Amino acid sequence: MKIISSQEKYRCKLFWVTEDDARDKTGFELKRSVVRHNGSAVMMAVDDKKRVLLVRQYRLPADQYMWELPAGKVDEGEKPLQAAKRELVEETGYTAKKWKKLLSFYPSPGFVQEKMNIYLATDLSAGEATPMEDERIEIRWFKRAELDDLIKKGKIEDGKTLAGYLFWRRFE
Repeated sequence: MKIISSQEKYRCKLFWVTEDDARDKTGFELKRSVVRHNGSAVMMAVDDKKRVLLVRQYRLPADQYMWELPAGKVDEGEKPLQAAKRELVEETGYTAKKWKKLLSFYPSPGFVQEKMNIYLATDLSAGEATPMEDERIEIRWFKRAELDDLIKKGKIEDGKTLAGYLFWRRFE
């Protein structure tokens, strides 16, 4: 497929929307509105007791408070790992000496171009969080059994948290 036309229709500080037309060599054509995004860095901080650090914040599109892995947008010119290190400190105050990429995925590739990159952060040191002015974040450590139970009961509904945690549990 080759994009033959793309028009920006909307832009804000987090994303922009284009209307795109694409065609393959047989003439098959797709027309889509696409939410464009620089990508996200997701941090799965795990301490020496194998507890996982989650953040709780209100998510307006979901209309609820959610426990989730901390995450943030990759800024222009920034690599996902750089964003992960920056965001972990901003949202939780923690720094990590060891980083390992767990996985990358597209959470909703039917209309969103965002790619999420999940990193395992270990060998942690506590510090002071510096959340953005529009963030009210609560942090808490969860034991594996607690997270397993919350997931089984459908209490964790955030896709990046499910993907990251279950991937880590399966392939650690």
